[in-house]
Amino acid sequence: MTAIKSFESSSSRTASAASTASAVITGIGVVAPNGFGAQNYWQSVLAGWGTIGPITSFDTASYPVVLGGEILDFDAEAHISSRLLPQTDRVTQLSLVAAVEALADAGMAEPELPEFSAGVVTASSAGGFEFGQRELQALWGSGSKYVSAYQSFAWFYAVNSGQISIKHNLRGPSGVLVSDDAGGLDAIAQARRQVRRGSGLLITGAVDGSLCPWGWVAQMASNRLSTSDEPDAAYLPFDQRANGQVLGEGGALLVMENAEVAAARGARAYGEIAGYAATFDPRPGSGGEPGLLRAAQMALHDAGLEPSQIGAVFADASGVADGDRDEVRALVSLFGARGVPVTAPKTMTGRLASGGGPLDVATALLAMRHECIPPTINITRPRWPEALDLVLDTPRPAPGLAAVLVLGRGYGGFNSAIVVRAL
Repeated sequence: MTAIKSFESSSSRTASAASTASAVITGIGVVAPNGFGAQNYWQSVLAGWGTIGPITSFDTASYPVVLGGEILDFDAEAHISSRLLPQTDRVTQLSLVAAVEALADAGMAEPELPEFSAGVVTASSAGGFEFGQRELQALWGSGSKYVSAYQSFAWFYAVNSGQISIKHNLRGPSGVLVSDDAGGLDAIAQARRQVRRGSGLLITGAVDGSLCPWGWVAQMASNRLSTSDEPDAAYLPFDQRANGQVLGEGGALLVMENAEVAAARGARAYGEIAGYAATFDPRPGSGGEPGLLRAAQMALHDAGLEPSQIGAVFADASGVADGDRDEVRALVSLFGARGVPVTAPKTMTGRLASGGGPLDVATALLAMRHECIPPTINITRPRWPEALDLVLDTPRPAPGLAAVLVLGRGYGGFNSAIVVRAL
């Protein structure tokens, strides 16, 4: 009861100053191919544990793309109630697990959650594709009466936000952002807006993935995927051998709180979401400049920081030559040649769609706490060594690491940037 009173009184005190309220992260829930839980994941990242490998969830023999970053040995029945199992897609089940982990990490017991001042904002690139494919197969193969009634919502982009809010009885501001690989950063920014408007707590981020035949074909249509069958040579951003992207599944959910609310209940904070911006690329063929540099510049301005105050960049790391080149140009324009350490831990997992950005934010928060920048793996022939200070192979000590820039780009021209700052 003490914690509830503290939360309520702090919420009322901060309502008048909502527009300037600091949004801090007090809990991290990770579900990734290389680890469940923040600490297990962090140890795997420091060890450079790559998890890209042959897909096992379906037969890829007839597809040119055969590798992915798959979460293996996930037992949904051990985590999800028997009532929910037939209603939910795999990514929803993973999202529910990540939310529980994030709340536990924040020291927030479920009865303490403020029902109407806490909400959920997530992102999704595809919704419940695996669930949707199964039901479409039932429709085509057996007829409409064999299609589950749960198909009406289990496939939907907002289903993860909805199921988390129902499970934890969160009736505050909620929603979903859909902007491909940039979406997870956009969701965190939307949660920050709600905190600044007076909400006390948001669960935010994304868990995403569509490792099923339908999702595979949809992604292959972009012509961005690597067709390599060598796990260590398939996803090589900023490398001379870069030949495309590798898809993965997973991500991170974060507990975000008003800083005063968190302090009043004695919560430990990993850091602050200090700045954010989003832009769109110009129409292809128009000759306009990509929007990533502007997004990064505006995020720094929003955070009140100069480029020299950023201690590391977590890159989008396209793995496609043109995308890599655009990102290097943006970084050199902002920081100068080799002006800041750059890392891409997603080389260990593949690109997790909307889940990749929040996982990078979680990794950045852990990097600041441990004063260590995690490595980018498998890059043996850097393409722009004179321009990019890429952290390779082993973690790099970073004493005093206090601010990190996280970049995300989505197919179709989405650019997002977030600045996280230590407290």
